[in-house]
Amino acid sequence: MASIWWCRRDLRLDDNPALAAAADAARAADDEVVALYVLDPRLWAVAGAPRLSYLARSLAALDDATGGRLVVRNGDPRAVVPAVAREVAAEEVHVAASFEPYGVPRDAAVEAALHDAGTRLVRTGSPYAVAPGRVLTRQGEPYKVFTPFRDAWVEHGWRAPAPRPTSIPWAEVRSDGVPGDPGTTADLPPAGEVAARDRWHAFLEDHLVGYARERDRPDRPATSVMSVPLKWGELHPRTLLADLRDALHDGAPSDDVLAYRSELAWREFHADVLFHDPAAAHRSLRDVVPEDAWATGDVEEQYLAAWAAGRTGYPLVDAGMRQLLAEGWMHNRLRMVVASFLVKDLHVRWQRGAAHFMAHLADGDVSQNQLNWQWVAGTGRDAAPYFRIFNPVTQGKKFDPDGRYVRRWVPELRDVVGPRVHEPWKLRERPPGYPEPIVDHAEERRVSLDDFERARRR
Repeated sequence: MASIWWCRRDLRLDDNPALAAAADAARAADDEVVALYVLDPRLWAVAGAPRLSYLARSLAALDDATGGRLVVRNGDPRAVVPAVAREVAAEEVHVAASFEPYGVPRDAAVEAALHDAGTRLVRTGSPYAVAPGRVLTRQGEPYKVFTPFRDAWVEHGWRAPAPRPTSIPWAEVRSDGVPGDPGTTADLPPAGEVAARDRWHAFLEDHLVGYARERDRPDRPATSVMSVPLKWGELHPRTLLADLRDALHDGAPSDDVLAYRSELAWREFHADVLFHDPAAAHRSLRDVVPEDAWATGDVEEQYLAAWAAGRTGYPLVDAGMRQLLAEGWMHNRLRMVVASFLVKDLHVRWQRGAAHFMAHLADGDVSQNQLNWQWVAGTGRDAAPYFRIFNPVTQGKKFDPDGRYVRRWVPELRDVVGPRVHEPWKLRERPPGYPEPIVDHAEERRVSLDDFERARRR
């Protein structure tokens, strides 16, 4: 008999309560641990090339970490997991709990099938420091605004990182094999737990100090880019929170530590919102403009295509969109700017932009992506509604003051010196090959505010 560790969004050996529970159960019964990853065709089919490529590389790294004992099976988990449990005579399948719209019913179905075969599904831990659904108001309701959620989340607290099992008796079971890297044009970071931990420690040493001041500067290497390993569970947020606490004790400025902790809280807030309202993955949590406010037909498709290709004529927007295509990642400040531009300058529904992001982000995560888009669109859980509209020129001058970020990603503008790069239409000679602005921001801002006011009056 064996104990199964069914890994999903926890592709690591350190700080992994589900793996630790599987190892403890196996040692108590003098059994072995089956490290199982199920390659679900429903998820594989809808993931973009950067995510698929990164996942393949991360699974290869996990296979190495287990001494080549990672068991990959292809198929529907509702059938595969019970089949493997019967194959190895497992009494327990250990897993980190899932809270996503697809994962919750999937796990319930697997649990029922395992129960019929006399096997238990044991949930231990989750991809979050505090599992969605645990942080509630005094009235027992979910929070709808971030700041009070964050305060309650901090007050709730979280466990210390789980110790890595000293020895794991890995079982040797037939595997369909780690999937080959399908390839991507995006320049992805190295995958796997070790590489992620190295990048995290480098960030703590080189960039944590000053993070609160520098994190909005896309022209500087001031962010950790931990969204990718957090998406795949190569690191757990609890590990990051423990390291931040240690850094604070070692003298790191509290403003920097608290600013980073707040970013982790946003991740947990969005997961909590989606847990309580799964339809938020596709439906606006509130309607903020009339239906006739949205672009449709050929106009919508032309706007979406220009935005996706980084050909809007607004340099900061175009730089962000080209970074996305080149790296499978985009700086958070730019994510807000380009999302605002699509929804409120081009009047394209947020769902179209969210789908494009999911197709190209290596860190594409349903709760983070969809709820961040809703925040920018003004349709989500936020105190400031639709009238938040980012000006791509002023955002560029403030956060990319010398134009370094724009010149890196928009080669047509590399000869434009200084902040003038953010307004190429004001230059005496237009840079060859760079498009005119697709719309007038001031005019489209007025249109968006008028639409918002029409909806409010109704």
